[in-house]
Amino acid sequence: MQKLTPVERSALRAEAHGLKPIVLIGEAGLTANVLKEISLGLDSHGLIKVRVFGDDREARIAMYESICEQLDAAPVQHIGKLLVLYRPKKEATSERSATAGRGLREVTIVKPSPSGTKRPSVTKVLLKGNERVTQGGNIKRAKVRQKSTKKSLG
Repeated sequence: MQKLTPVERSALRAEAHGLKPIVLIGEAGLTANVLKEISLGLDSHGLIKVRVFGDDREARIAMYESICEQLDAAPVQHIGKLLVLYRPKKEATSERSATAGRGLREVTIVKPSPSGTKRPSVTKVLLKGNERVTQGGNIKRAKVRQKSTKKSLG
């Protein structure tokens, strides 16, 4: 279980104020699947809220301590049925190869109306790495560049 200083805990409480609970613990209690979801939430967000349905305060406190110990998380706040947990995010290391091109990107295409008096048509399109938008708003794929036969002979 991680320890937080009072200043860190106060800053995390302020940051958690606007969050909505991302994990709900029902009448089945703290199952392995619930722990897995809490762990995934902590990995991706770092700071999460968990809502516990149930009126037994002692059971909620026991769950809170159990979650913190099992997942190496820091307890931030326990108000009523809401538990706030913190664990530093894991750095996602995604290495791209040098041969990989660009991924999908969203482009907005605005085409004027044929008559010129009506509104232009606006469309959002996903382009692949080797595609481009022409002046007229059409999508073209990049062609492989032709090699000169004169340069290869010389």
